[in-house]
Amino acid sequence: MINGTCEPVKGCKAGVILPLWTPVDNLSAGDQAARAIVYFVSLMFMFLGVSIIADRFMAAIEVITSKEREVTIKKPNGETAVVSVRIWNETVSNLTLMALGSSAPEILLSIIEVMGNKFNAGELGPGTIVGSAAFNLFVIIAICMYVIPDDEVRRIKHLRVFFITATWSIFAYLWMYLIISVFSYGVIDIWEGILTLLFFPATVLTAYIADRRIFFGKFLSKKYRASSHKGAMVVSEGDMELGEKSNGMGDDILFKGLDSDDAEIREFEKHRREYIEILRDLRRKNPTMEMKALEEMAEYEVMNRGPKSRAFYRIQATRKLTGGGNVIKKKMERKSSLQDLKVAVEDEDTTRVFFEPGHYTVMENIGTFQVTVSRQGGNLDSLIHVEYRTEDGTANAESDYEYAEGTLTFQPGETHKQFDITIIDDDIFEEDEHFYVRLTGIQTEDPLLKVQLANPSMATIMILDDDHAGIFHFNDKEISFSESCGEAEIKVSRTSGARGKVKIPYKTIEGTAKGNKDYIETEGELTFDNDNTEAFINVRIVDDEEYEKQETFYVELGQPKLVRTGSGEETKLLEDMSEEERIAQLGKPRLGEASRLAVHIQESMDTVDKLLKKANLSLVVGTSSWREQFVEAITVSAGDDGDEEEDAEEKLPSCMDYVMHFLTLFWKVLFAFVPPTDYWGGWLCFTFSIIGIGLLTAFIGDLAGSFGCTIGMKDSVTAISFVALGTSLPDTFASKVAAIGDKYADSSIGNVTGSNAVNVFLGIGVAWSIAAIYHAANGTKFEVNPGSLAFSVTIFIVFAIIAIIVILIRRTPAVGGELGGNPKYKVLSSCILFGLWVMYVLLSSLESYCYIKGF
Repeated sequence: MINGTCEPVKGCKAGVILPLWTPVDNLSAGDQAARAIVYFVSLMFMFLGVSIIADRFMAAIEVITSKEREVTIKKPNGETAVVSVRIWNETVSNLTLMALGSSAPEILLSIIEVMGNKFNAGELGPGTIVGSAAFNLFVIIAICMYVIPDDEVRRIKHLRVFFITATWSIFAYLWMYLIISVFSYGVIDIWEGILTLLFFPATVLTAYIADRRIFFGKFLSKKYRASSHKGAMVVSEGDMELGEKSNGMGDDILFKGLDSDDAEIREFEKHRREYIEILRDLRRKNPTMEMKALEEMAEYEVMNRGPKSRAFYRIQATRKLTGGGNVIKKKMERKSSLQDLKVAVEDEDTTRVFFEPGHYTVMENIGTFQVTVSRQGGNLDSLIHVEYRTEDGTANAESDYEYAEGTLTFQPGETHKQFDITIIDDDIFEEDEHFYVRLTGIQTEDPLLKVQLANPSMATIMILDDDHAGIFHFNDKEISFSESCGEAEIKVSRTSGARGKVKIPYKTIEGTAKGNKDYIETEGELTFDNDNTEAFINVRIVDDEEYEKQETFYVELGQPKLVRTGSGEETKLLEDMSEEERIAQLGKPRLGEASRLAVHIQESMDTVDKLLKKANLSLVVGTSSWREQFVEAITVSAGDDGDEEEDAEEKLPSCMDYVMHFLTLFWKVLFAFVPPTDYWGGWLCFTFSIIGIGLLTAFIGDLAGSFGCTIGMKDSVTAISFVALGTSLPDTFASKVAAIGDKYADSSIGNVTGSNAVNVFLGIGVAWSIAAIYHAANGTKFEVNPGSLAFSVTIFIVFAIIAIIVILIRRTPAVGGELGGNPKYKVLSSCILFGLWVMYVLLSSLESYCYIKGF
């Protein structure tokens, strides 16, 4: 059955770049099969190349859109603070550079096809745009619905933006049908092409207005006012998205003190709150971990759990597929390895000699103790001589310690040497004193060996007098703790003596922090045994999760009491001793100046703000040098994270990682020549990458056309199937990762609808505007045969409306969200969407081959 729009398969012709493979007639079945295999394999190889250069393109976009500006906000107490917020609005960046990054192959294919055909219309470019839109909307969202763990849901956060982009995405293809089949059948006028292009900024503008709630009035705008409750803010009507509930604790507190309605500032504060929660969780799970290690762990968690852009997910998916490994883990490992390499290089060149440790604290009655000198780096099999001597501080040689000097000899293989220092004990009360031991010279018998004295080359010896019961005090007059620390451990020191057993009472006193509300009131008695120089008071801190908390209470020490321990349980206070016994004690214990400590309860904003800066994902995906890019290009890493239990162990690359790395090695090395993202703020990388995408897209267009004509497939069918699938695969994996990793569904669903609209407005708008202008200048008309394109667009519009209805129905309480949910619902939804794609491809193909009637 032949209809008016059906055309026979066109013969093979030369491409824009690739010449015609001759001969083309009277080929045997074997020759056709061989050529088809060559074209197909080449096409797949080009798709891999596009994925690699698109990875560089997306990295440039991430760097560009991550630029920040400083904004001053006003706190409730009148103070001002400067915070850094993104220059690019998230919605605008998603619909402009991010959409261009993911849709560049389809857009450039349409433009290149028109220009390569001497400004005549082709089927491959428009067909790929429509086919890619169908694959994105039906298949990608179906996969995202299914991969969410059972009974978990992901909801669209920016619902208004989704409505806008979904409306534009359907209108885009409706408009495409109107200009080729209704307004001027088969002819594209200049105004139609230009207006199509202008719909792109209109899409961005309306989405931005919906995101910022501009012109929507009081019903859609967020307004904040002070509540009668301390530290709380009340949200006006229209704040919450459909189905969104308050968390009880009040995210509104995040915006306390902001005198601006700037959405970026509110988003910054929200992210900072999320990072605070990460720090709290890590502190609770690792109460004894050192701060440096805790910050390194927090940095990884902040990057891993923090908000991520569409560009990041695209880069992450591509690198996992091509053996590049997990982006965040690899960056952290590289950072660690660079630090290790720096130390290793230093160690390799020079032998360093130093005290280990550089500070010793000893009791006056210790007698003789040992000081350690170590060597590190260089040739450890060499012989080294190191000289040392003691020097007076407040302690004097021969009265407080015995003068010592000498030479240490490191035999081959030895890394540590020790020598003795003797402390002189007396019965005279005196303040704590100190002296020094200095390394004065170093010699080696190997003239080629580099040796040096490294820090600490001087050790400090602190002598604690044990002839006095001691002075008891806090080390500081004030100290700060995070409200999430659980328990504040406060150190009490004993100086100027350590003789005897002493008990010292203590108690907490209210300030702005209230007892048993902000902290647990505590009082008791510390016991210092003989020669003991420190003890700790523990006060439990109540975490009420108040944002930017700053409250104070006090810990006060009472008068210390010296206790003499006799036989059995007998104890005797100094006041009950005889005069002879008092003299024998040589001094009563007393309080020092710092006997009252102010304890501040707060959340450390410095640490959080530092993590905010480190969590900038442009630092993870970006590159600073060509050397770094070539190292990444030739390195293969594990392509998957594995289970959380396996994260602590180093995961080796799988066989598939090596295979994919081998297949993409050529492209990785080639595109390592693209300028690093740090140059010119990412714009240089952006420019070179889009040129590379354009060149590869030209090859893809030629190969797809040759492949189709070799097997007798029309360009329209090739476009909606093979080409659309190849260009959309990286987005498929990126959306899958985003669906699982994100708290919301915006990166999986909202970006698909926005990208579909951008495909038409840029891909069709630019290409057809150029062609229409060219033909008008030459006195001809730019003709576009509606044929299969009009039918394909119509089918897509109908199916797209069905898909969006399915997505919105899933927001009902029975399912709970656009993605995931009860297994029976998510399987049913996924099957419906996937079935729509199969029907779309099948119906479009049947119409193209004249089995059903088109328009």
